[in-house]
Amino acid sequence: MNPKDFRSDAGRCIKTPQEYWAFFPNPLPPRIQYHASLINILSEADRLLGEISGTGRILPNPYLLISPYIRREAVFSSKIEGTQASLSDLFFFESTENEEAGAPDVKEVQNYVRAIEYGIKRLKDLPISVRLITEIHKILMDGVRGNYAEPGSLRRSQNWIGPPGCTLNEATFVPPPVEEMKKALSDLEKYLHAVSEEPPLIQCALMHYQFEAIHPFLDGNGRIGRLLITFFLCERGFLTQPLLYVSAFFEKNRDEYYSRLLSVSQKGDWQGWIEFFLRGVASQAKDAIEDSKKILEVHSEYRKKVEGLKKTPESAYRLVDEIFLNPVVSISHLSKKWGMAFNSVKTGVQKLIELGILKEATEKKRNKLYVAHHLMDLLTTPKKGG
Repeated sequence: MNPKDFRSDAGRCIKTPQEYWAFFPNPLPPRIQYHASLINILSEADRLLGEISGTGRILPNPYLLISPYIRREAVFSSKIEGTQASLSDLFFFESTENEEAGAPDVKEVQNYVRAIEYGIKRLKDLPISVRLITEIHKILMDGVRGNYAEPGSLRRSQNWIGPPGCTLNEATFVPPPVEEMKKALSDLEKYLHAVSEEPPLIQCALMHYQFEAIHPFLDGNGRIGRLLITFFLCERGFLTQPLLYVSAFFEKNRDEYYSRLLSVSQKGDWQGWIEFFLRGVASQAKDAIEDSKKILEVHSEYRKKVEGLKKTPESAYRLVDEIFLNPVVSISHLSKKWGMAFNSVKTGVQKLIELGILKEATEKKRNKLYVAHHLMDLLTTPKKGG
């Protein structure tokens, strides 16, 4: 890492006793200039965040939206780190009884889902803290690539960021050594627990940068840092339901995402990073609002179709909700999940096939899978914007 590249109020470069340079981030908050462009995008992001939070407040069954949104976030955040699993791959994986049969990339994404769901529940008892972060990391890294990185433990050695195979001295960025990392993480925790003068979304942007600059784990830092965004907004009450995830925007603009973070460390360009972050919040909130309306309309349409049947079986009603959690259906899997007879679930599946909601996805004689294709397309079709 070349110290001449770092001229920033965000931190300082210090040469370690081991003769390499590392970046020591300054405690938050920095001095922020509230230019017109920043104020305008902050206002827009706040407005859209309030709208999506209002949507979550009135939902009769919010998990119909929460479940697919969590899985989208898991796919996109993991994709930034190089995984190749798609949302449909994840749906098929989770619909089968043999979860050990999934590809390594899909298992990584599924761990991310587990980490989100655990964290959202844990926030009811534990605020964002080093303890929560390490608990989440343990789930994220369990049994997957990166398992060597001591899941659930802060790093005990130096890490660095740069091209594959580079050394410490060749690295693009070297976060603080272990003892300084622990202090910086403690300072971040204090900042999050103190009364802040910054607007919440700007505080959230600062938090994400600071966590990435500290880089407290040997692996998984990017995914944990992006999880913290949603945790922060839920903990502070700015989201009534976890319906906003910014990773899709970061993934679409991956080069700028990394560049903006590095520019804070190198040039102190807080405004560039914060405006980029707020654009991501506004973009994803707008998408979430539009998607929510479409998903709920489709759910209402399917519900009416089922209600129009003569002698509608209970399993058909349950399936209408189930496919919005996962549009891929396995009769045997649902039979065990619901504690319902195999043939009863099968009857419901056949009814949804007759209504054109489900189609068989495999040609196997046993362990067949069925897909709600229209819903799958709605959930997995990429957005054109960014």
